[in-house]
Amino acid sequence: MKRFVIASVLALSVFALTSMAAELKGYISDEKCGAKHAKDHNAKCVEGCVKGGAAPVFVTGGKVYKVDDAAKVQDHLGHEVTITGELSGDTVKIESVKM
Repeated sequence: MKRFVIASVLALSVFALTSMAAELKGYISDEKCGAKHAKDHNAKCVEGCVKGGAAPVFVTGGKVYKVDDAAKVQDHLGHEVTITGELSGDTVKIESVKM
């Protein structure tokens, strides 16, 4: 019985750690240009593409992720940011964004 309790606690701890939000560093771009702004983070280009209908995206480590809530990154188009959130497939679920 004691082993079962210990094993259960360990298993629940692992699940709790995997569901925790992470801090992800990268920049906000647009789906049209994606990672092309890796060096310049051209805010005017990103803003223009988003105003033209392109969705904002989060770029980190050369990978491009969809953003679950575009309103949360609207003030950070073309900026380097730290996102607190969770990666789920090709989408980042954002809790908060800071520069």
